[in-house]
Amino acid sequence: MPVGTVASVKSLTSDQLRQIDPEIILCNTYHLMLRPGSELIGKIGGLHRFMDWDRPILTDSGGFQVFSLANTRKITEEGVEFRSHLDGSKHFLSPERSIEIQEQLGVDIAMAFDECTPYPATRDEAEKSMALTHRWAKRSLDARRGESALFGIVQGGTFADLRRRSVEEISSLPFEGLAIGGLSVGEPKEEMLRVLEDTVPLLPADRPRYLMGVGTPEDLVEGVAAGVDMFDCVMPTRNARNGTLFTSEGKVSIKNARFRDDPRPLDPECGCPTCRSVSRAYLRHLFVSGEMASASYNTIHNLWFYVDLMRRIRQAVESNSFGAFRESFLSRNLTDEALSEPALGSTAGGA
Repeated sequence: MPVGTVASVKSLTSDQLRQIDPEIILCNTYHLMLRPGSELIGKIGGLHRFMDWDRPILTDSGGFQVFSLANTRKITEEGVEFRSHLDGSKHFLSPERSIEIQEQLGVDIAMAFDECTPYPATRDEAEKSMALTHRWAKRSLDARRGESALFGIVQGGTFADLRRRSVEEISSLPFEGLAIGGLSVGEPKEEMLRVLEDTVPLLPADRPRYLMGVGTPEDLVEGVAAGVDMFDCVMPTRNARNGTLFTSEGKVSIKNARFRDDPRPLDPECGCPTCRSVSRAYLRHLFVSGEMASASYNTIHNLWFYVDLMRRIRQAVESNSFGAFRESFLSRNLTDEALSEPALGSTAGGA
């Protein structure tokens, strides 16, 4: 799911986003409640009309954003009191208020309000946080009034027995989908994969499994291997704005001087509008010149890469060839910059 934090995937119009063809996007409850306000969006006709998006929208509950405000928040049984990052004003978010906001936004999938367990955390801290998430999950369900699907969130830190207990508790409740929270919060990659391998197989197979806030292209492949269905992450859009691009030949920094006079498309295997129309030299020129078009071209490419990766994964699963796909993909080591030097006579053009 591309991340559209404030009802916009940064640097793209909704028409440009539709060309990339994601099936669903994610927006942010915390940010939209602060500005412009869920009541205003509701009066205008809901988030779909507000941002001209005619496909599904999922909103997070605001729990992770409140988690990130560690120095200005106060957690109680009732909810979380915190100060806005915009102006320092005080706000209160509870399971009931979070669900109310998401229903005012008119989204297709809402998330139960949870406490994101930090890393590192002791076992006692993780258990206490998990128990609060379970109580808030039940209150989130009780607060539901609209037609949005509601997903529950499994917590438990990096402790296998706590994750098992959380799966049992959350999957016993009438949520339409189940999410794995509390990962990609600073733990080593090996630890994240271990938690996934221990946790995901325990989740019911008849409901979507959503890994929140993850991750790299390799993370998506490994997540699917563990049994995950849905992902979101700011990585493709944030990296695009910083000039880091994902390609079939490796991850590259387009500001690198060796692309100054490179006439080829960014990724010869990619069919995105960026790769079909402009050269690496032009993308570098836009970035080093600070042009706004740089973020647009780069974001289109990175999101296309991610959406196309998920499409290819689905095809591999359907054809019963995912194991071979996974092995081939991971062997390409996309985390390293690996684009070759320009070849004589090469030209920018189609994929």
